[in-house]
Amino acid sequence: MMTPDQLRRSYIEFMTKRGACQVSSASLLPENDPSTLFTGSGMQPMVPYLLGERHPVGSEITDIQKCLRTVDIDEVGDRSHLTFFEMLGRWEFGADEKDYKKKQIDAIWDWQIHGLGIDPGRLYVSAFKGCRELDIERDTETIRLWSEKFRAAGIEPVVEEEPYKYGASRGGRIFLYSEKENWWSRSGSPFDMPVGEPGGPDSEMFYDLEPEGDIFDHPASDSERFLEIGNNVFMCYKKEDTGFVKMKNPNIDYGGGLERIAIVLSGGRDIYNTALFLNARQKLMEISGKEYTDDPRSFRIILDHVRAAAFLIHDGAAPSNSDAGYVTRRLLRRAVRAGRKIGIQGGFVGKLAEVYIDEATAYEDLIADKQKVLEIINNEEKLFHRTLQQGEVEIQKHIRNKGSVTGADAFYFYETYGFPLELTEEFLAENGYGITEKASYAEAAENHARMSRTAAAGRFKGGLADQSAETTALHTAAHLLLAGLRQVLGSHVMQKGSNITAERLRFDFNHDQKLTPEQLSEVEKFVNDAIASRASVTVTEIPKTQARESGVSGSFWDQYPDIVKVYTIRDSGGRVWSREICGGPHIENTACLGTFRIVKEQSSSAGVRRIKAVIDHC
Repeated sequence: MMTPDQLRRSYIEFMTKRGACQVSSASLLPENDPSTLFTGSGMQPMVPYLLGERHPVGSEITDIQKCLRTVDIDEVGDRSHLTFFEMLGRWEFGADEKDYKKKQIDAIWDWQIHGLGIDPGRLYVSAFKGCRELDIERDTETIRLWSEKFRAAGIEPVVEEEPYKYGASRGGRIFLYSEKENWWSRSGSPFDMPVGEPGGPDSEMFYDLEPEGDIFDHPASDSERFLEIGNNVFMCYKKEDTGFVKMKNPNIDYGGGLERIAIVLSGGRDIYNTALFLNARQKLMEISGKEYTDDPRSFRIILDHVRAAAFLIHDGAAPSNSDAGYVTRRLLRRAVRAGRKIGIQGGFVGKLAEVYIDEATAYEDLIADKQKVLEIINNEEKLFHRTLQQGEVEIQKHIRNKGSVTGADAFYFYETYGFPLELTEEFLAENGYGITEKASYAEAAENHARMSRTAAAGRFKGGLADQSAETTALHTAAHLLLAGLRQVLGSHVMQKGSNITAERLRFDFNHDQKLTPEQLSEVEKFVNDAIASRASVTVTEIPKTQARESGVSGSFWDQYPDIVKVYTIRDSGGRVWSREICGGPHIENTACLGTFRIVKEQSSSAGVRRIKAVIDHC
């Protein structure tokens, strides 16, 4: 069984030998994108380049992207769901339409079959059947290329035109689906794409986990027989007023699930039996004195959540009561609660996180950050244990005063004290009580969720993603703010996150103490002096190592490619106010800015401060 890093190296070395340039994973926290809390797919950081922006390292790249999705957090506990996962990627921007599909299919097939030794007899693919209504043709080239691959492996490439009716019963190997299954664009269906938007058909790859299974199963059915292990997106169309037009220089996106491929290599069906979780699972069994099979659901929750939390904390999402930090806190607390279910009473999360960090040799910055990450995790676990003790006291007090606990009361304990429903039920049962009016818990939770969604819609409205003049100006001001903070507080200050809307700038940075009014005034003066100098903003592209060695400021260095953009803010007298790596965009001259004003300074999380600022225009 390959170790996690052996699997990662196998992929990267295979693709780089074929001419792709490796780039580092972007952060789990999208930079300057308030529309989403987390990077949820391998494609997300690549969208600007898929839409036409030039990538600094070239047109053909490969990567392994860290991803986090919380939409299925309550499903974690089965054998397949994860919150944190890694996506393998191969990208080609502005490819040659004559051979780009062949290059992609050749590369992925050769790596899976010859690099990993996957049995081609258990591989199946899907392809786009076309859309007559929109006059988009069937993807015959992809069908032909896959047919050649299967035929060369001694497998008859039967094309199944009606998978929903016949499944795999007629020997189908290539399954054809409509735009509902095999089309990609940012807007989803081609029917929903606006004019000017690119998109195209995709071709997914599946591994048959149960060759003797139901013959009417097929890749798009709800059964667990066919496991999707990768997807090739051929972005070769653009929506025009007259319909869909072929692009002369299309884009390629391959995304493959590292953990899903690990399932295939393990020969099983449980993702937690793969090498990615093997050592951590063994450690958890030692700590708990239990076997994995004794309570697989609790084991899986712990194994997934601790892994996700370690990566989140390293990327800047320390546990807190809001935004990304709230998710980290929730993951860690769910892990602690699951630990109690398998009999663990003391601290254990840090010990488990250490296993994951030590194994993450592909993420050198995480290993270098090990002690800090573990310290945050251990402190959070201690805090939660105190929270649990307080919750028990409050429930006892409530019972003495009210005589019973309703579902709405139980949600109040959860929302106010972090005391979860299952622990409330457990505690009440131990004391001879039960929850009354249990349905009122769901009602209270839904009311809370509705208010949270409303607040979130306002909190994340706008942002740098719209690239308006206002957000662009505040983005440049953020560079000057960081430079001012480093001058006033010291060179230890680094950005830990930002959120920019057209109305205001929110900027997080590491510092252990509240800033004094004098310090805030000095920072504000620095920024306004830079603005008054009418400094120009220029950009150059240089190797990342050169940028770092020459003293260029920057946070999240490991999330940038080998060639970086360096933005320099310099006035006519030669003074450099800021020199920092960034992805842009920026204004051309600080004369475009108004008066910079700090409106609030507060704590964001342990060791992290937050500044909110605005620009006042005359």
